[in-house]
Amino acid sequence: MWKPRALPGALALLLLHSLLLVSAQRSEWKTLNGSPPKVIARGGFSGLFPDSSELGYKVALDTSVKGAILWCDVQLTKDAVGLCLPDMNLQNSTYITFYFKNSSKTYLVNGKSTTGSFSIDFTFKDISEVILTQGVYSRTNRFDGRSFLILRVDDIPPAVNQTNPLLWLNIQHDQFYTQHNLSMRSYVLSVARRVPISYISSPEVGFLRSITSRFNPKTTKLIYRFLEEDTIDPSVNQTYGSLKKNLTFIKTFASGILVPKGYIWPVDASLYLQPHTSLVSDAHKVGLEVFASDFVNDVPFSFNYSYDPVAEYLQFIDNGDFSVDGVLSDFPITPSAAVDCFAHLGPNATKTDKKTLVISKYGASGDYPPCTDLAYKQAILDGVDVLDCPVQMSRGGTPFCLSSIDLIESTNVAISSFSKNSIAIPEIQSDPGIFTFDLSWDDIKSLSPQILNPYSKYRLFRNPKFKSSGTFLTLSDFLSLTKNQTSLSGVMIIVENAAYLADKQGLSVTDAVIDALSKAGYDKPGAQKVFIQSTNSSVLQKFKEKTKYERVYKVDETIGDAAIAAVEDIKSFAGSVVVNKESVYPLSLGFATGATRTISKLKASNLSVFVETFSNEFVSQGWDFFSDATVEINTYIQAAEINGVITDFPKTADRYRRNKCLNFKNIPSYMEPVSPGDLLTIITTDSLPPAQAPLPPLTESEVTEAPLPPVVAKIAPASSPGAGTKSPPGNAQPKVTVCFFFSSLAVFVASLLLL
Repeated sequence: MWKPRALPGALALLLLHSLLLVSAQRSEWKTLNGSPPKVIARGGFSGLFPDSSELGYKVALDTSVKGAILWCDVQLTKDAVGLCLPDMNLQNSTYITFYFKNSSKTYLVNGKSTTGSFSIDFTFKDISEVILTQGVYSRTNRFDGRSFLILRVDDIPPAVNQTNPLLWLNIQHDQFYTQHNLSMRSYVLSVARRVPISYISSPEVGFLRSITSRFNPKTTKLIYRFLEEDTIDPSVNQTYGSLKKNLTFIKTFASGILVPKGYIWPVDASLYLQPHTSLVSDAHKVGLEVFASDFVNDVPFSFNYSYDPVAEYLQFIDNGDFSVDGVLSDFPITPSAAVDCFAHLGPNATKTDKKTLVISKYGASGDYPPCTDLAYKQAILDGVDVLDCPVQMSRGGTPFCLSSIDLIESTNVAISSFSKNSIAIPEIQSDPGIFTFDLSWDDIKSLSPQILNPYSKYRLFRNPKFKSSGTFLTLSDFLSLTKNQTSLSGVMIIVENAAYLADKQGLSVTDAVIDALSKAGYDKPGAQKVFIQSTNSSVLQKFKEKTKYERVYKVDETIGDAAIAAVEDIKSFAGSVVVNKESVYPLSLGFATGATRTISKLKASNLSVFVETFSNEFVSQGWDFFSDATVEINTYIQAAEINGVITDFPKTADRYRRNKCLNFKNIPSYMEPVSPGDLLTIITTDSLPPAQAPLPPLTESEVTEAPLPPVVAKIAPASSPGAGTKSPPGNAQPKVTVCFFFSSLAVFVASLLLL
């Protein structure tokens, strides 16, 4: 054995320093043994590929931290062959009914009548050609056509091209198999002689006690799996809730416990976190490791995590009080990054990426109603660099921050006394609306903010406890808030509909913005940087003539390229461009088809490129990004080399810039950018999504505009809707049928009432 004193002095000191460093790193973890938590890939990468498929296991290892464990739910066939399948009912994960049309039977499973096609009714030869499927219907089934065959436990090492991968066998229904003259105990003892098994779990005390003397806990750990608290362990006829109170008993036959995550961090009926239980510390006191299950990226979890799966993992492994010893996940790339890249960063962690700007989308509008004081203050706390204010104008000319000129989008105006003010203005939008310039600032302040729910059709709602919280801010109030925030590098003032407001409403939004910025001192040396954003080149030209602020041109179409003449035109009035995500990586039925030329064309002309909108909800990301907002952000920054992230969840983007893995000489696989389009190459031809026509380029004619019209007096002044005065003629088409308008709001109002 090598000893430091047997080495030259300098080398001995170096080795001693390394040992101390490793010890310090280990001591950061509040796991039972001080080691980093384990990442356990349930059925491989089952969040994307069929559970327990060869590709799923391979991708799990390729995208996970070193030492990741492959989970296999073991099912037995009639001839006692052990298969890796998530359920004994083959209909839940295979095309069994295609091969055996009349294979359904009904059995009692733990006292419950269950109908399906069961593994115990087939020999392995019978089902050796049966194809695996994605058993979760909300996930893509495009990989089912790859004809992944059912794997035996013995097949996993060659499938992943490793001699001794770390394997976890989960034995879920020992008593059921015993009732059908199959011995799971004999099978496990037999397969363990052929394939090294690192962990064996079961929700049955009887099974684990029957094998505990046959395994060395130094090589194979036995783990007792808890199911829901009121469920009964049939082998001892006790509920898991009662067994949870007797951890010293469990220690007599197991090295650890596997529990649903709610055992540790319970949530209330509204999906908000409750205080953590003492389970982890209680288990650690008696020498039991604690593994947590039920981690998935694509199912709503507690609102406290703001739809960010990395944040959820950090709550379990880096909360300051304890750390679980491992997590069971369908998306192992996410806990791998949480453990290795984001744990123990601390509140003042240095930015590893100092170039990419994090720009808010209506403040932290993923957590609070957009453009309210709460959304803006939260964005500042979350580490945003540039805080945005889309400027709208009230009747009377008060500039204020709101996500849309149509009050319906983010206020309760549709169910207020002002609902009668609905009008159609084709120059602004195709749908009728209730517009800011028809209400006074006092009227607008009387409205309640409403949080945006862009993915409500998927039943994904944002922070319902605060759905109507916060106060709207005038532009002056906004600038007073931002001016003294040393963490901010700038503000983004967004100006739209300037031509209509000048020509039809007699309001100059450009002059109002310039005046407010000047009064707040933003035109003085040393002030924070001001970005003026617009989809209208005429607006930016106006600001170029009158100010020295940075101008940002927003492309409001999805494009795949940009004509040289269009780029040169943009350069004449702007220094930065905003494009949407699909202008960088287009999608077809959720799959990225590759990269466009948009970014390279714009950046070649020294234009900075900001991309929007990065949201945390998993449905906002293509399949290529593994239902993980951090993976998506990482790819756009590292691969596309964008200059700024526009996001309604700035905390997620700012945390990304501080992650430790970006400092590593060799960036680990779970922090490498994905290659958009690669997933399409492993989908069979008959399962491919339809081919998309190439995205059009941005042309010069789409950029060039006539100058802004002069501000003209309105034909007739608008009056408060509460006064009963009709909308002024000439600038809009009044609604003829109020009932029709409210029918168009039915879904909107219903979603509010549901919350």
